[in-house]
Amino acid sequence: MTPTLYVPLVTPFAADGGVAYDALENLARDLLADGAGGLVALGTTGEPASLGAGERQRVAEVVGRVCREAGAAFVVGAGDGRGGTGGWAVAPDAVLVSVPAFVRPGEAGVVAHFADVAARSAAPIVAYHVPLRTGQPLTARTLRELAAIPGVTGVKHAVGCIDADTVDLLGDRPAGFDVLAGDDVFAPAMLALGATGLVTASAHLDTAAWAKLAATGDRDLGHRLAAQAAALFREPNPTVIKAALHAQGRIPTAAVRLPLLPASPQSLARVRLGT
Repeated sequence: MTPTLYVPLVTPFAADGGVAYDALENLARDLLADGAGGLVALGTTGEPASLGAGERQRVAEVVGRVCREAGAAFVVGAGDGRGGTGGWAVAPDAVLVSVPAFVRPGEAGVVAHFADVAARSAAPIVAYHVPLRTGQPLTARTLRELAAIPGVTGVKHAVGCIDADTVDLLGDRPAGFDVLAGDDVFAPAMLALGATGLVTASAHLDTAAWAKLAATGDRDLGHRLAAQAAALFREPNPTVIKAALHAQGRIPTAAVRLPLLPASPQSLARVRLGT
């Protein structure tokens, strides 16, 4: 099975500060036309915590509709799932649910949390494992426990490195359990180890190349895209990506909402130079 490329969408903002829904729709269509196999609405890249409830609903509706029309996979971020995973105008193929942040419930608590969320969810769950944000590391053994929960079908794996647990998990991946590379710089390496897909915000740019990487695992291409990803993540996500998209004329502003601040011109220049 060829690994799938998912792009976690930015939420474009208009000059008046509101969500630029037309730009969001056009961007979603362009990404799918350029080779993405699916889109994630309201992931971290989409700044969901800064959006109002109505904005979140409409963003998900726009992205879901575009995905349905294109026959692409539609995933929606649901935070840690404690607020529910449903109620979307377009039913998602999966919901992305993060390990609970800040409380650090321990690995057994994480497993119990996902069992509870999955039992209440109409859609399959993809666990979002990002310990830099949540403060809760998980071993390969615990990730296999998550894989055994009915309704938990994969993990977005974003631990900030390729560590022993990464190698362990991918060396004996549970059947039917997707391991999606969620750290852009390490995504090419995770593909080489057997990741079943990519969730890469960097694929807003050079989407066709990222799709080719997912299909071929080309080593030289992987090195180039990893270097580009490093440039795009020199400042907090998605600030540099938005600056680059705005410079290309693809979104109306480079604006982000507090507590994020716009990317510096120096970071954008590094993206343009590819260094």
